[in-house]
Amino acid sequence: MPEERTVLEADAIGRAWRRVAHEIAEANADGSAVLLVGIQRGGVPLAALLGETLGGIFGHDVAVGSVEPGLHRDDLSQRGMSELLPTELPGDIADKVIVLVDDVLSTGRTVRASIDALLGFGRPRCIRLAVLIDRGHRELPIRPDFVGKNLPTHPDEHVEVRLTDSGAPQSVVIKTP
Repeated sequence: MPEERTVLEADAIGRAWRRVAHEIAEANADGSAVLLVGIQRGGVPLAALLGETLGGIFGHDVAVGSVEPGLHRDDLSQRGMSELLPTELPGDIADKVIVLVDDVLSTGRTVRASIDALLGFGRPRCIRLAVLIDRGHRELPIRPDFVGKNLPTHPDEHVEVRLTDSGAPQSVVIKTP
C-alpha cells in the first residue's frame, strides 16, 4: 500500500521561497531585466508567488509568464502526450534575464524541454533556474541556480507539491510505492 509523508508545511515553504526571491534580487540589481517564467503545471503558481515577492523587493512589478514544454520533450514515446497548456510570455524575451521556475527538479528533462521551447521566442541575455525542491536523480547536466530545499529521495519515490485552491503552496509530500 502506498505511503506518504509530509516533509514541508506551508510556513516552511513560504520561508524557503522568500529566501529564493532575495537570492534572485541579490543576483540581479537591475530588476527591470528579470522575467519569471513558470513551467506549465507546477511552476506557474510558484512563479506568480515569486513575482509578488520580488515586486516588493524591487519596488516595481516583475513580469511573469509561462512555458509549455510538452512538444519539446524527448521522452514522448515513454510518457505519452499530456494536455498542452499555453505558453504565455509578457513581451519580448530578447536581452532579458529569464528565471525559469518549477516546483520539483529531478532528471532535468522537463527543464531542457522548457529551455528549447523558450528559445523559439528569442535569445535572452541568460536563463537561470529556480526550483522549490531539488530531489537529485539528474539524467542531464542541468543545475538549479536557486533552490528552496534540497530533498534527497529514492528514485522510486514521488515528490508532490500540493497547492491550495488559490495556488499557494500548502505542503510538500513524498509518496512511497
